[in-house]
Amino acid sequence: MVFTGLEQTYMILNYLALIFGVINVSLLLGLLYSYWKTYKEVKSGFTIGLLYFTSLILLQNIFIILFLGLQIILPTQVVPNSEFHEPRLPLFLINLIQLIALSILFKITRE
Repeated sequence: MVFTGLEQTYMILNYLALIFGVINVSLLLGLLYSYWKTYKEVKSGFTIGLLYFTSLILLQNIFIILFLGLQIILPTQVVPNSEFHEPRLPLFLINLIQLIALSILFKITRE
């Protein structure tokens, strides 16, 4: 299978977005563990809110990883010009921005 320059760019964006998504899930699992530990000690409503927030963001990232994985597995020739293969750049940017935000939150939480 020969890829054009645009298809190669899309594949690179998919792989990078997938890598950022996996890193995001790792950071979220670390935050979830930290918040759970804090909740066991403090038992505050704010900590419960952090647990819910982190759990929902974790669920979102798992779905994004699954979606990106399917895009990598299914070639564009199977479903040409479909919505399934179009949102590469937005998902890449979302995962990149979320990675930066979660890294800051993780650093602050650890201090």
